[in-house]
Amino acid sequence: MYSKVPFLFSAKMKISWRNFFYKNRKRTMNQEKLSTLTIGAAVGIATCFMIKRLFKYTPPITWKSTVSGGKFASINAATAGARQQKPLPVGQNDIQLYSLGTPNGNKATIMLEELCAVMQEFDYDAWLVKIDGEQFDSGFVEANPNSKIPVLVDYSTSPPTNVFESGAILIYLAEKYPDCNLLPTEPRQRATCLSWLMWQMGSALYLGGGFGHFYVYAPEKFEYPINRFAMEVKRQLDVLDNQLAKTKYVGGDEYTIADISIWPWYGQLVLGRLYSAAEFLQTDSYTHVVRWAKMLEESRLAVRRGRMLNRPWGADTSNPLYKDIPNLSEYHGRGDWKV
Repeated sequence: MYSKVPFLFSAKMKISWRNFFYKNRKRTMNQEKLSTLTIGAAVGIATCFMIKRLFKYTPPITWKSTVSGGKFASINAATAGARQQKPLPVGQNDIQLYSLGTPNGNKATIMLEELCAVMQEFDYDAWLVKIDGEQFDSGFVEANPNSKIPVLVDYSTSPPTNVFESGAILIYLAEKYPDCNLLPTEPRQRATCLSWLMWQMGSALYLGGGFGHFYVYAPEKFEYPINRFAMEVKRQLDVLDNQLAKTKYVGGDEYTIADISIWPWYGQLVLGRLYSAAEFLQTDSYTHVVRWAKMLEESRLAVRRGRMLNRPWGADTSNPLYKDIPNLSEYHGRGDWKV
């Protein structure tokens, strides 16, 4: 019996030492793996910092033109003026519009359609201007030295009156045709209307030239500008939502050029038509803006028609509201809607 004790003791010692070495070896391997992962993470972080430092932009003392890429890189330049000689076409009506169906272009065409709805004798011509270089034609630059759409020329005056900047076009037409009742005459209401019109003119730069550019058109996606301008656009939507929580229309109880100015940008944004960004910006949370945007589109034929003008890229076949409204690249009279 006692002779077996040393053997058993020896056997247990072997097993114990084997387990000890096995556990330590396993622990060592885990530590090595952890060390490898830690080193890998550290190398990755260091590499990111090195890349950022390597590609960090330091502005030169004097800026020089460079090819930056992006959708409009081929026509962008730091100089103004005509690049080719070509006069503007002129139709038979006094009012001539030169534009494209962008949000800024929509403002002018919605306004013109509102005038048609009120005044049976009124009509106009709307010519398509593609912003792939046609805005630098000599005739267009003569009407608008800034080479941006839309541009309106009024041939009822002598000499003809050139009006550029979409907000200026809305005010000019509202004052020229006061029967449209789209610009209040009472001082307080007028000030409110013009304040919201100018709010749009100043704010849309951040929506289009800021957020839209970096979210859609920039050659690369950069986190900082997208986050910066997304935050500002959401703040703007909140400003508009708070206002429309108190009023039926933007400026109060009546439809005005303030609504015409804001709808093509912020109305279409919350309806999911700008930059495919409705989900990203959670635009459905701005319920009062959504209510207002749908109301204008459903209740006003001029809004629907104006959206379809100077629009060469197709009709809105997915929306039953546009069932009988074609897209028109150009417009030269009421009969064009019967196409």
